[in-house]
Amino acid sequence: QVQLVESGGGLVQAGGSLRLSCAASGRTFRNYAMGWFRQAPGKEREFVATISTSGGIRDYADSVKGRFIISRDNAKNTVYLQIYNLKPEDTAVYYCAARSTSRSMRATEYDYWGQGTQVTVSS
Repeated sequence: QVQLVESGGGLVQAGGSLRLSCAASGRTFRNYAMGWFRQAPGKEREFVATISTSGGIRDYADSVKGRFIISRDNAKNTVYLQIYNLKPEDTAVYYCAARSTSRSMRATEYDYWGQGTQVTVSS
């Protein structure tokens, strides 16, 4: 079992930045690929970014490339999502997720989920 707790969300103006964190506890964090997803009101949960167990391979949704950076610190059992140049359409609840095998862009392939952190971007 892996427990995930997100933090760092908030209300920001368009053009601003945020860093989301996801702290993991339970089983060995370094053995899990990690992902970030988001869900806006009335929309389905969508893929944002994923990172391999070592942190050496990262993938991003086209909509966030160049503005979002996923990273991890296995010594701290934490995965991060740095967000630059926030846009109103980035408003959503952001979730981190853990997968016991390789990274994936599919939410259904993740084993554990956090409770989410709200990001609201004002125009």
